Amino acid sequence: MSKAIVLNEKFENNGELELPASYAEINSHNLYVYVKSHLASLRANTARVKNRTEVRGGGKKPKAQKGSGGARWGSKRSPLFVGGGQIFGPTKRNYNQKVNKKQKVLALSYALNAHANQNSLFVVDSVKVESGKTKDAVAVLNKLAKRDTLVVVDTIDEKTYLAFRNIKNCYVIEKQEVNAYLISAYHSILIEKSVFDALTKEA
Repeated sequence: MSKAIVLNEKFENNGELELPASYAEINSHNLYVYVKSHLASLRANTARVKNRTEVRGGGKKPKAQKGSGGARWGSKRSPLFVGGGQIFGPTKRNYNQKVNKKQKVLALSYALNAHANQNSLFVVDSVKVESGKTKDAVAVLNKLAKRDTLVVVDTIDEKTYLAFRNIKNCYVIEKQEVNAYLISAYHSILIEKSVFDALTKEA
């Protein structure tokens, strides 16, 4: 059974917390589908070209129908000419991919379980930096000894936000912002116990 590492108020190891046994049975494909859908939703979707009906010019027939010994030209807007319309170019399209609510929950549960298996899921009662100083926030992250960290809190207070905002290998979010993509994108997760209990209960 997968276990999260419990930290005390000094962010030192203080035991373990078991994740639901059902998490180990979840198929990784659920996470794949969710991440694929999430990344698709982030696409700018601005690529677009003009076809022959939209480019400027055209009106007059470029040359006579007969007599030149070459092909017949009807318009300079033809894709065959420089400045003409594009053939089958990119146009605005819908990249959204639907993921069921149940599958979203499974994806999140799988991501949490994967971190627990790698000893990179840390649970603490509260993540607050009362001083608001970045050096104090860095000291907390150094105790985890991970490359980068996603910090999940119930609500972000101003002092904690100021302390963490300039640290490039760290990202702080509130409970409602949690998703499987963010959980899987970071090498370690530092999560408040109240949020952890809520997430595992929902699953």
